[in-house]
Amino acid sequence: MTIFAQMKQRIAIVMGATSGIGREVALLLAQKGWTVGVAGRRKEKLDELLKVEGIQAAKQIDVTQPDAPALLQELIDEMGGMQLYFHSSGIGYQNYMLDTDKEMRTVETNGMGFTRMVNAAFQYFTQHQGHIACISSIAGTKGLGAAPAYSATKRFQNHYLECLTQLANMRHIPVKITDIRPGFVATDLIKDGSYPMQLTAPQVAREIVEGLEKGKSIITVDWKYRILVFFWRLIPRFLWIRLKIKTK
Repeated sequence: MTIFAQMKQRIAIVMGATSGIGREVALLLAQKGWTVGVAGRRKEKLDELLKVEGIQAAKQIDVTQPDAPALLQELIDEMGGMQLYFHSSGIGYQNYMLDTDKEMRTVETNGMGFTRMVNAAFQYFTQHQGHIACISSIAGTKGLGAAPAYSATKRFQNHYLECLTQLANMRHIPVKITDIRPGFVATDLIKDGSYPMQLTAPQVAREIVEGLEKGKSIITVDWKYRILVFFWRLIPRFLWIRLKIKTK
């Protein structure tokens, strides 16, 4: 039996719900009968989501700010609890010229902001049974020279979630952790490149929720990317670093 099936209540908080995958997952969970709280930086987008049946509350939260965990707790209290924390807050750039500002913004959001919020959710679940699910990326499985900070922070996320899973087992904490690794998804995040095999956000959201319901620990979306990742993992480092992988 999955942790989803064991839940008497079904309250989800989606961080980064104002666009892309996060928005679609929030809408799909609401359709499936979950009580959903949404969070993100853009208040006008959050206000739009509040008009959807099943979305109960919204909170403007910037994961890069120190007060973000306290604001998350306020949203949890307003919702009356939390059984699923879904983290979809992230940024990324193709950065061929290695612009330092872009690299640092990526690390601040995907590294520090991610750690800040996942840590807050983990601490909450030390006292409450639940599920942490985070959007990382297939980019975390190999270093991509076109997007150094993005690729590196996604690998950090992969490892951090693996570590938290082991830590939860060591401490007997009743939390399930899922690492979600989509391929290229047609969202604002990749609007500056011509990416192959693009997926749609609604399609990805459906596969994600199905994977969560099945209790998967790692969800790679979709089948084409599962094959791609399998094969590119076999490429030795000395050859990989000589490949010219560009999307524009």
